[in-house]
Amino acid sequence: MHKSGKLLWIFLLCFLLCTTGGILAHSPVLAEEKTQFIVGFDAEFPPYGYLENGEYVGFDLSLAEEVCKRNGWTLVKRPISWESKDSELASGAISCIWNGFTMNGREDKYTWTTPYIDNSQVVIVKKGGDIKSLADLKGKILVVQTDSSALAALTGEDATSENKKIAASLKDLQQVGDYNSAFMNLESGMVDAIAMDYGVAAYQLSGKDDVFTLLPERLSTEKYAVGFKSGNTELRDQVQVSLLEMLYDGTFENIAKEWGLSDSICLSFDDTTYADGMKVPSVDTGKLTKVATETEEASKGAGAKVQKMTIPEIARQLATGILATLAIFLLTILFSMPLGLLICAIRMSRFRILQAIARIYISILRGTPLMLQLLVVFFAPYYAFGINTPYSYRFIAVIIGFSLNYAAYFAEIYRSGFQGIPIGQREAAMTMGYNRRQTFIHILFPQMVKRVMPPVTNEIITLVKDTSLAFALAYTEMFTLAKQIAASQASLLPLFIAGIFYYVFNFIVAYLMEFIEKKLDYYR
Repeated sequence: MHKSGKLLWIFLLCFLLCTTGGILAHSPVLAEEKTQFIVGFDAEFPPYGYLENGEYVGFDLSLAEEVCKRNGWTLVKRPISWESKDSELASGAISCIWNGFTMNGREDKYTWTTPYIDNSQVVIVKKGGDIKSLADLKGKILVVQTDSSALAALTGEDATSENKKIAASLKDLQQVGDYNSAFMNLESGMVDAIAMDYGVAAYQLSGKDDVFTLLPERLSTEKYAVGFKSGNTELRDQVQVSLLEMLYDGTFENIAKEWGLSDSICLSFDDTTYADGMKVPSVDTGKLTKVATETEEASKGAGAKVQKMTIPEIARQLATGILATLAIFLLTILFSMPLGLLICAIRMSRFRILQAIARIYISILRGTPLMLQLLVVFFAPYYAFGINTPYSYRFIAVIIGFSLNYAAYFAEIYRSGFQGIPIGQREAAMTMGYNRRQTFIHILFPQMVKRVMPPVTNEIITLVKDTSLAFALAYTEMFTLAKQIAASQASLLPLFIAGIFYYVFNFIVAYLMEFIEKKLDYYR
């Protein structure tokens, strides 16, 4: 029986090695790094940057593409977690933040180009409701995106007295991570209104204008610019010159018309100084040739609109993210299970200092959020040692973070399995002449494996769902992809389809673990 169990484990190990090897061969970890202009953006922020038909598109990305073309750069469109944008920029993981990025109130925090888009903060409500103006928000529930300009307009240091009065009169000001959740709350009646950027609101309403409407008043007006790491004036100036060249020859206006943002353009040759007081470089217009701009008639109907996808189309796009999810899952299992056994051995050591080290490790890894651990693993090389890590390290950090976390849980599961074995088993082995190593390999370990299969199965199933936390490091696995598609579709349907994928994945995992458990149940 023990022999068959060992063969089964060897087979599983070989399967994991072969499968993960194939995955890594197609993983971005091995992609060659080149000289690039890396634009960091929120891929759930249409029309400025979002996922459409498997490609990242948007007004800001179109501008960045033209800037790169004029400078001979290679454009890299890098989706980031918006909450980590400052760390991404500071560590050099991205060249700039270019994604409907508000400069108002942040003038001293980044090195900015001159503003290129005027934007307003607006409020969306359900059609036919009793909210007709901002004054009607009194006693209502308003929702905003976390760390958004709408939140700053209502509660920030520079918020107007009128907006502060509105915020104080609300029954509740709630924050959500994405606008799809906000619209779902509004449609279901859980909140009364949403405050957001006008450009994003116009895109969302293009697919739901029969359900929602904009209030005529504006909360505030703000300006978008391209944000660089503080002090990076050289790169800022190069981008600024290219934008002004595009403005002069008509390219900028054509791109704005394509995305329905012509009325929001504020880029101007009249801005002769930056927010930091430095002088804007002059542009040699003598070398430029003006391009033909579209007529008003030709541009009618232009602008970003929700392009509805069928369920099979959504499923096909989500399928591309399964490989990344599978890689995280398999590699975490491959590294965390043996690491957990090592930690378990240290935890059960006769040496108190080793026991204490293992206890502290387990306490920290089980007592802090996995998302925080991922951020620490990824950004520690830069903040602790000043090391700029390549993009490929993002995936490595995900695997390290997951493996360290799950090893702590597996260690305690293994320990419970060993301690549940009657002491008579060890005594019988000693009577039969087994040494400590033989007792562990032939007597204790097989019984431990059999005893811990149910809790190990639970942890493995939890791991399948926890793979979605990789989004904290802007690693695009299946659920992150689902959120990006949901933003472009202005619908939660992609998230429900992703849920089906997870269920099927977990069903297969549970079936395999049950099969292994039955094989190990040799007493029956």
